[in-house]
Amino acid sequence: MTSKPVALLLADLGVTKTHSRPHVSNDNPFSEAQFKTLKYRPAFPARFGSTQDARAHCHGFFAWYNAEHHHAGLGLLTPADVHHHLAEQRVAARAAVLATAYAAHPERFPAGPPHPPAGPMEVWINPPKIPTPLQTPSAISSSPLARAGAFA
Repeated sequence: MTSKPVALLLADLGVTKTHSRPHVSNDNPFSEAQFKTLKYRPAFPARFGSTQDARAHCHGFFAWYNAEHHHAGLGLLTPADVHHHLAEQRVAARAAVLATAYAAHPERFPAGPPHPPAGPMEVWINPPKIPTPLQTPSAISSSPLARAGAFA
């Protein structure tokens, strides 16, 4: 038996080599935003004394981030508001305050009555692909491969 480098074996098999890294943290804008918020908070130290210090810092940070920090991507709601289904209630309360402010001083709002920002309807890191007609379950079950048991 002879050996060859993996790169040559892949080339013989027709596998093209790539240096892109499609599944790293920068594919997740939510993780990137969270890390930036963590890193640039005034309480973030230049160095942690130990792993326990880092864990203690992050424990307090994540409690604040999820329950108190208002996220622009969530219509200035907190993740806790969205998770606990309080978003509609919070947006309605903001709309009432804005309506009261507009009624008291409409001259402060040259663009007309203000509206609270709307939260996203859906949030996806990797949105599901819309199946093509060839990928639908009915197309798969009626295919000759499915009838032959290839998908069992």
